[in-house]
Amino acid sequence: MTDRSIPADEAGRTGGADAAEPDEGAQRGLPAVLAELRGRSRSGIRAGWSRVRAGSGLALQAGVGAALAWYVAHDLIGRQSPFFAPIAAVITLASSVGQRARRTAELVLGVAIGIGIGDAIILLIGSGPWQIGLIVVFAILVAAAVGGGTPLVVQSASSAVLVATLTSVTGLPYTRFFDALVGGAVGLVVMTVLLPLNPLTVVRRAADPALDAMAEGLRAVAAGMAENDAEGVREALAQLRATEGNFAAFAAAAAAASENVAFAPARWRSRGALGQYVEGAPHLTYALRNVRVLARRAITAMGDEEHIPSCLPASVGLLGDAVELLRQEWARGAEPEATRERALRAAAESGQAYDEGVGFSGGVVVAQVRTTVTDLLRATGIEYAEAPRLVRRAVGWHGRGRTARRRS
Repeated sequence: MTDRSIPADEAGRTGGADAAEPDEGAQRGLPAVLAELRGRSRSGIRAGWSRVRAGSGLALQAGVGAALAWYVAHDLIGRQSPFFAPIAAVITLASSVGQRARRTAELVLGVAIGIGIGDAIILLIGSGPWQIGLIVVFAILVAAAVGGGTPLVVQSASSAVLVATLTSVTGLPYTRFFDALVGGAVGLVVMTVLLPLNPLTVVRRAADPALDAMAEGLRAVAAGMAENDAEGVREALAQLRATEGNFAAFAAAAAAASENVAFAPARWRSRGALGQYVEGAPHLTYALRNVRVLARRAITAMGDEEHIPSCLPASVGLLGDAVELLRQEWARGAEPEATRERALRAAAESGQAYDEGVGFSGGVVVAQVRTTVTDLLRATGIEYAEAPRLVRRAVGWHGRGRTARRRS
C-alpha cells in the first residue's frame, strides 16, 4: 500500500507560499463579491418595497371593508357575532381581478350551501371529526353539482367547516347567509365608491414589466443573431417564454381596470387613457407569440448555417425599440406615433433581407417581423385592415400581389 501523504518539506514548498500569500486574484475578487452582495441586497429591498406599494391599495381596501362590514352587521343591524360579514368583504375584495361581480355571487351561494349542509348534518347526527369530514364532502359535491367554479366550491367547504366547528346551531341559518350578503355588498361599495383603486396605476404596474421583458428579449435576440450566437438567442427565447406570466397578469389587470372604471364614478375620467391598455393588451400577447416563433427560427437558421443579412438583426432590434417606446408613450397617455414609426422602420429593414439573400428560416424570420409589426400597430389603435397595408408599404411590397395577378 502506497503512502499518499505529502512530505513535510514538499508541503512547505508547495502549500506554504500559498498559505502565506493569498492569491492576488482572490484579493481583487473579494471587493467585487461584496459589492455584488450589497447590490443584491439593495435590489431585494427595492423589489420588496415595490411589492408592498403594489399591495398597499388592496390592503387598505380589505382593512376598511372588514371593519365596515362588521360595523354594519353588528352595530347597525344588531347581529351578535357576524363573523361571516368581514370574511365575505375581504374575499370579495381579494377575489380574482376582472371577475369580482361573478366571484361575489359565487361567494354568497357558497356560503349558503355550506351553512345549509353544515347545520342540517349537525342537527341530524351531531358534531365530531367524522361529521366535519362528511360535511365537507357533501358541501363540495353540492357546489360541483350546481356548476360552481373553484371559488364557490372552496367557499362552500370552508363555510361548512366554520359552521361545524365555531358556531352554534341554535341560530337561524338565514342570519349567517345575511351576514355574508352584507359583507359582499360592503366589499363592492368599498372597491367601487369609497376606495376605488386608480385603474391606470394598476394596469401600468402590470404592463411595464411585460413590455420591458419583451423589449429586452427582442434586443437579446437581435444581438445573438448579429453575433451568430445561437446560445444567446436560446437564452433570450427562454426569457421570452417566462414572460408569458407577465402578459397574463397584464391582460387580467386591464380587464380589472376596465371594470373599475365602469363601476367607479370617481375613475370615469380615466377611460380614455385606459382604453389604450385595454385595447392593446390582446395584440401584444399575439406579438409575444410571434416573437417566440421568430427566435426559434433564428436558432434554426444559425444551426443550418444560413446567411443572415445584417439588416435582419437590425430589424429585430428596432422591434425592441418600438416596444419600449410603446411603454413610454402609454405611460404618458400620448398618441403612440413614435412606436408606429419605429415598428414600420423594423418592417422596412426586414424587407431588405430578400435583396441581400436569405434561406428558408431567414424568410420565416422576415415574415414573423412583419406579423409582429402588424400586431404592434394594432396595439397602437390602427384598424385591422389598415395595419397590414401599412406594413406592406413599408416593406416595399405594396401593390405587388395585384401586379402579379394582372400579369397572370
